[in-house]
Amino acid sequence: MGLFDFFKKKESTQQEQQALDTGLEKTKDNFFSKLTKVVAGKSTVDDDVLDDLEEVLVTSDVGVTTTLKIIDRIQARVAKDKYVGTSELNNMLKDEIQQLLAENNSNDFQNFEYGNHKPYVIMVVGVNGVGKTTTIGKLAHKLKQAGNQVVLGAADTFRAAAVDQIKLWGERVGVKVVAQAMGSDPASVAYDTLRSAVSNGDDVAIIDTAGRLHNKVGLMNELTKIKNVMQKVIPGAPHEILLVLDASTGQNAIEQCKQFTEATAVNALALTKLDGTAKGGVVIGISDQFKIPVKYIGVGEGVEHLQLFDRTSFVNSLFKS
Repeated sequence: MGLFDFFKKKESTQQEQQALDTGLEKTKDNFFSKLTKVVAGKSTVDDDVLDDLEEVLVTSDVGVTTTLKIIDRIQARVAKDKYVGTSELNNMLKDEIQQLLAENNSNDFQNFEYGNHKPYVIMVVGVNGVGKTTTIGKLAHKLKQAGNQVVLGAADTFRAAAVDQIKLWGERVGVKVVAQAMGSDPASVAYDTLRSAVSNGDDVAIIDTAGRLHNKVGLMNELTKIKNVMQKVIPGAPHEILLVLDASTGQNAIEQCKQFTEATAVNALALTKLDGTAKGGVVIGISDQFKIPVKYIGVGEGVEHLQLFDRTSFVNSLFKS
């Protein structure tokens, strides 16, 4: 049994599926209104249809590189089958997106376990304004609901608001927060948090970090220092480096992912604010380009609206009529 077994389930609950469907509504409306125009008056998938489909995918924030990959695959299927009607385009597109997500490590995490790490250490990174602190709070809530003992480390010491937000979330969901004065060394906060986690027998420690994207070298040095200090307490920590991205920023989220993955060994992604944007296609592009699993998605403002990413549910919801 892993620490996060509360996420394990044979199928999404009706409530979660409904939240996902609602959260993707803007993306779906944007995408399919464009797709409908592409096939209007056409009976077969020809070069013109494929050219128009390419434009639809790019303007839906799937990204140029990933779009071209999808188009090439559909083109190959059309060439093989000789005659493909436009009525079959949706199913082909759905198949190829699911295949792409499967190839690029975005698994159906309902069957994912975290092993026997205790405490399991998550270091959370990302720029200000993407929903980083909110994601931390919601994740802490889910973990506690599952019976886990959680501690939060307020290591973004450059903004007083960041420390205050973490403390508020700690009070709201009923978990301990380790914090120091504003301007303190972030690595010192991380060190104290893990010492506390070990001494109290906590199951999970979640460490917030500064949400600013300055030069890459400075960012790399800071995150490396925090990691090195944590490893003095728990060898191998952090077990998860979670990059939080705002899906509503579209291609800017891809650029942020590029910067952070160059600065540290990100091994999990969280895409927030999917409910407030028509740019949900960025989930597909980021997964494909960086080969890092999209692990969590935010589909609403409620504390219950953080979901473990399930590629099958995601694509089914996206293509649901």
